[in-house]
Amino acid sequence: MKVLTAQCTLVGLLLFCSSSFSQKTISQIKFIDKYVIPHNLIYKKTTVGGLSGIDYNPKKEEYFLISDDRSDINPARFYTAKILFNGSRIDTVMFTGMHFLLQQNGAYYPNKKQDKQNTPDPESIRYNATTNELIWTSEGERIVTAEDTVLASPTINIITANGLLTDSIPIPTNLYMHATAWGPRRNGVLEGGTFNKEFTKYYTNVEEPLYQDGERADTKPNNAWIRIYEFNVSTKKHTAEYAYHLDPIPYAANPPDAFKINGIPDILWLNEKQLIVLERAFSTGRQQCTIKVFLADMDGATNVSNYESLKKDTAFKPMQKKLLLNMDDLGFFVDNIEGVTFGPTLPNGHASLIFIADDNFSEAEQSQVLLFEVIP
Repeated sequence: MKVLTAQCTLVGLLLFCSSSFSQKTISQIKFIDKYVIPHNLIYKKTTVGGLSGIDYNPKKEEYFLISDDRSDINPARFYTAKILFNGSRIDTVMFTGMHFLLQQNGAYYPNKKQDKQNTPDPESIRYNATTNELIWTSEGERIVTAEDTVLASPTINIITANGLLTDSIPIPTNLYMHATAWGPRRNGVLEGGTFNKEFTKYYTNVEEPLYQDGERADTKPNNAWIRIYEFNVSTKKHTAEYAYHLDPIPYAANPPDAFKINGIPDILWLNEKQLIVLERAFSTGRQQCTIKVFLADMDGATNVSNYESLKKDTAFKPMQKKLLLNMDDLGFFVDNIEGVTFGPTLPNGHASLIFIADDNFSEAEQSQVLLFEVIP
């Protein structure tokens, strides 16, 4: 780990340092503590929940948290918060601000009853420290039934720190929604996002395979390929795509034909060659999600941006991945983890990793915050 700048604060009995740093290597991550944000917490007259992405601004020692509320409970929005420590434990998550996600005309985004074609599905959020802007992704919508067809392609949105849409990054054509079995699956599109250290590159990922790339992950090994996309931040041009192979779903659904899934809810830049990748699996009949944390290597991986179908065009080298942690091994209930960020530097000089869980606004689920130490 290389510390570039740091500002340290005495919180409880520990000295935590907010820092702008580049964590060069990771050998393992060590669990420190967890905290559960109260269910249906009301803040600024909005319901806190559906927290699907998290990022950290070390200059203000503040976090950005995006809600995946599709303007159903309250208009689409994100929050800012402080995570306060007492000794080695998380004392509380203190919300400090709420901002609605606003369209270019300053209006709120509509819900599906108002305008289903333009209803957002917010998933990831990242802060650009060089411009004081944020990027958030929306999964769009794909409904193809005898009664109705809604095709809204995913979006990559650039906003001010107050939530106003100012620009967007054009998506490649393989991310366009189609009524046929081509392009993204519903609710399996742009789930994660991350900048590189210099904020010159932006990466995002589909959660599940595109139709043309093959089948979804299953309990048996198969060719479940997803794509990780690279963009040039200044030109907003799409520069590369890398193939990543999903693990099988670890548990069968009960009943057997019920819903099950494995996909990527978030990614986090580590260095010029590697990303931290989360895989989240869920099977009906089992309350806990299986969350795996991987190191994924882009070095030597084929740029597959010109590959129309990873199922048909198989002459490529995928990203190589290494398991850092299976959260099933932590010994406690882990919910629907959807976001990850580097947090403050710990007293021993190691970086911290902070994960956030999406409670889906359900009383049966938890908005968990998990704190880990990064072991170089």
